Amino acid sequence: MKAHIGHLPKGKPIEIWFQDEARIGQKNGIVRLWAKRGTLPRQPADQRYRNLYLFGAICPAKGKGAGLALPYADTFAMHLHIDEISRHVQRGAHAVLLLDRAGWHTTEKLIVPKNMTLIFLPSRSPELNPVENVWQYLRQNWLSNRVFDNYDAIIDADCQAWNNLIDKPETISSIGMRKWEHIGQS
Repeated sequence: MKAHIGHLPKGKPIEIWFQDEARIGQKNGIVRLWAKRGTLPRQPADQRYRNLYLFGAICPAKGKGAGLALPYADTFAMHLHIDEISRHVQRGAHAVLLLDRAGWHTTEKLIVPKNMTLIFLPSRSPELNPVENVWQYLRQNWLSNRVFDNYDAIIDADCQAWNNLIDKPETISSIGMRKWEHIGQS
């Protein structure tokens, strides 16, 4: 479904949401850590390949988010995620969901809820999507420098990291707010 701003419902409050997905798993990144000067701290590294996709969306103005941990990134998974986002939109409001142009986002097979309009960001412009910064935050705070024993441990860690973020609405707003996204809104 391709939409234009002119097709937004009149008289309804608008919530601006951003969406993206990240692959997280056993081949996890290593981030900087504090250590005593002159020491070489050990950091775990896993060579296995199990992973999942964390689908996440945030509404920075409201400090809220909606996420799902799923085994695949495809049209069916995206449909589950936009339904989840739709459930987090305030009753009577309409969501504008900004997202990239992944194939499972742009397919005509995707059924968009009535309380949502999709707006696609320009190609190759991840800097416009604050969810990219959410992934960085989750990795730096809860998901890096560790080894997951199995697939269930990956699911548990991803869900816990996402829930930790959701419990901090001020952090969601801090990470996600962009001046350009709220020009003209009261």
